[in-house]
Amino acid sequence: MFQTTQNNNIFRLLFQGISEGVLVVNENQIIVEVNDALTDMFGYSTNELKGMHLNTLIPTHVHAKHDTYFKKFIAMGKSRKMGIGMDLFGIKKDGNKFPVEAGLNPFSVSGKNYVMTILTDITLRKKSEQEIKELNNELETKIEIRTEELKNTVQKLQSNNQVLEDEIAKRKKAEAKIKTALNKERELGDLKTKFLSLVSHEFKTPLSGILTSATLIGKYELTEQQDKRNKHIKTIKNKVHYLTNILNDFLSIERLESGKVTYKFEEFSLQTLINEVIYNANVTLKSGQKINYPNPIEDCLLHQDKNVMELVLSNLLSNAIKYSPEDTSIDFRISQDEQKIHFEVEDQGMGIPKKDQKHIFERYFRAENAINNQGTGIGLNIAKVHLENLGGKIYYISEENKGTTFYVEIPKKHG
Repeated sequence: MFQTTQNNNIFRLLFQGISEGVLVVNENQIIVEVNDALTDMFGYSTNELKGMHLNTLIPTHVHAKHDTYFKKFIAMGKSRKMGIGMDLFGIKKDGNKFPVEAGLNPFSVSGKNYVMTILTDITLRKKSEQEIKELNNELETKIEIRTEELKNTVQKLQSNNQVLEDEIAKRKKAEAKIKTALNKERELGDLKTKFLSLVSHEFKTPLSGILTSATLIGKYELTEQQDKRNKHIKTIKNKVHYLTNILNDFLSIERLESGKVTYKFEEFSLQTLINEVIYNANVTLKSGQKINYPNPIEDCLLHQDKNVMELVLSNLLSNAIKYSPEDTSIDFRISQDEQKIHFEVEDQGMGIPKKDQKHIFERYFRAENAINNQGTGIGLNIAKVHLENLGGKIYYISEENKGTTFYVEIPKKHG
């Protein structure tokens, strides 16, 4: 029950923020999870597809071939696009067939194999391609007619030649525009597929750690074994905190991309904000690590989005903890003037390589020396976008193998 509930919750939180249709099947091709975009695409209600065989959504004449392809894909265990060079179709609940594009991503949870499929309804694209083809045929016919007419007189040659050139220019412009749009659509699809694979991978390790610690806690029943129980409880808290941050980052990305982000401005004290940020950061400290911060601080009232400010500061402290070794200090400094609050987070960690520094705020980018650490590469990008939206800014200085200091400035009052 523990594994099933957690997996379903994670699938649900992860999938609902995606505009494409997403479904997950087990190794027997039984549908175990879908998002609302997919049920809308195929005309089913929210929970109607769960437990059905994948063949429900596939044309009958390709069932046998698909079963063979699916088994080979499970055996290979590599992500790829489905049906390269082929036209793929889905079957709606009402029996209507429609064209789709699919990306496949295998993964395992608790020893069980699953396949995540990202589906895009490309009906409009196919229609556009057909319209382009018809436009090309029409233009070619016109060119032939114009060419024949141009042979008659020099006067018609000069007049119609300009018309022909205009039409060719429009055709090339239309083709270039559509080609650019299609390339951007493919790049976005590849990026989302890569990101989903990354997030799926990032969930595996902490979930495994949570399950292991939860199992081991039950074995320490004696009073004198409380230290061992506390150790595993701390592990569970750290892993849950890490997963919560990933989900919050993912939801922030979805809102920022869709333009649906809204800010909730409220009045709160600086001391309250700092207390919550420090409390959450202390949960994830490594052995011997310590956060130095002013306590008490010079308090004041802020009128900002408290959740966004907490997200930004928690992200910076989390990175400082993650990329710093044990038995080191992290300095969290706070100052203010009449208009703004200034924050500094300085660590003694691995630092950022000079060649990577110009990319550090780019979405999904991770520095070369941080590849082996857990992370999605989106936290700093989200922080920067939110701060700029709220009239603030973020910058840093860093030296590899010595440490990094991040600086944040934000107005005390929005507007």
